[in-house]
Amino acid sequence: MTLSSRFDLPGQTWSVATQHPSGPLYATTYGANPLKTVVSSVDLSGRVRWQRAYPGTGRPRSRLSPSGTLWLARPTDGGGRALEGILPDGSVDRTVTLPCRAGEEVAAFVVLGDGFCVSWAGAARMLLAPGGQPSRVPRVARYGRDGQCLWSTPIDLGPVSHPPEWVEAAQWEPLLVSGDRVAAGFADGRSGVGRTFFLDLASGAPVAVTDPAPSRRNAIAGPGAFLVGALGYGACATRRFGRDGTESARWDCHGAMTVDGRGTVRGPARSVTPSCTSRFRRLNTSNDRVDGPHLADRHTSHPAVDTNGTTVFWLDGKLLAVDPDMTLRELFVSDDDRSVVGRTLLLDEGRVVQSLGSEILVFRTDLAALADGPWPCGDANLMGNPVLE
Repeated sequence: MTLSSRFDLPGQTWSVATQHPSGPLYATTYGANPLKTVVSSVDLSGRVRWQRAYPGTGRPRSRLSPSGTLWLARPTDGGGRALEGILPDGSVDRTVTLPCRAGEEVAAFVVLGDGFCVSWAGAARMLLAPGGQPSRVPRVARYGRDGQCLWSTPIDLGPVSHPPEWVEAAQWEPLLVSGDRVAAGFADGRSGVGRTFFLDLASGAPVAVTDPAPSRRNAIAGPGAFLVGALGYGACATRRFGRDGTESARWDCHGAMTVDGRGTVRGPARSVTPSCTSRFRRLNTSNDRVDGPHLADRHTSHPAVDTNGTTVFWLDGKLLAVDPDMTLRELFVSDDDRSVVGRTLLLDEGRVVQSLGSEILVFRTDLAALADGPWPCGDANLMGNPVLE
């Protein structure tokens, strides 16, 4: 296993995506300051094909569509918000202006086959006009390709641990679409305690909402189904919810889980059992789990799974692989202790792409092709667009 290339980008990397397993990669980062967003297109050898800078909001957000258009959320000159469509050659395809209310921001969005779904929350104070206040009423809205609003559903977080001072989109996977359902996570900005709201994609009608919990990683578990995670304040759980919004399974561990084409859930996960350790775990349909090798108690990248059932991810300066028999291999070892870790992408010829801070690393491995499955395989892994249609 070798490190075949590495390259620096301007500022911290927020997303890396590609339309095809052969590349090129599209990276969205900070620029010289948080109010500048830079989109870079690079090939797998590390050559920069082009870079474009745009006004930023402090949290760069982008999604790659199946057509190869990279959609970027950005402010407009008039203080509004827009989604900018960037073509593979770096030119602008079109700009979709989104009507917004005073003091609100695009907190998260996904690209649908016929438009967009957007989570709105209060804007950061550095984006507000003097005397302006962030919006206190978050919402989820669906738009057509031209930006026409098809529905807009206000979100009432309600009392969680205490009446929230401000509400923000959940930090991890705040907006997922699977089949005819939307899973939108929002949390109290002070405590991190939040809820996941399940909505009907066609109408925006609320379907169900989870109980308050310290919000962590969510995932798509299948058509209309989701995994919802909780970690903190003594809570540690992963729950599966079906299309009707009812809980169908619960496990007493939480982490960056994957779901393959057979519905197998696995990944690096923490537990609150007496051992209180991080291990690679497989979650069974009977609500029990299989504990695999011990892992360092550090932040991990979100893994990818190959067609042989081997899971690959970055943890504590190492590129690790765990096969279906729960055997762990170290594919690459370094003294890199950076905690800002992005997604792991598995490309063709066993190449693995890993973002670390402002760097992107490309490794050559003996792994097979990317597996098919709801999460985060297929489009949700390569394109970074968490939609299962």
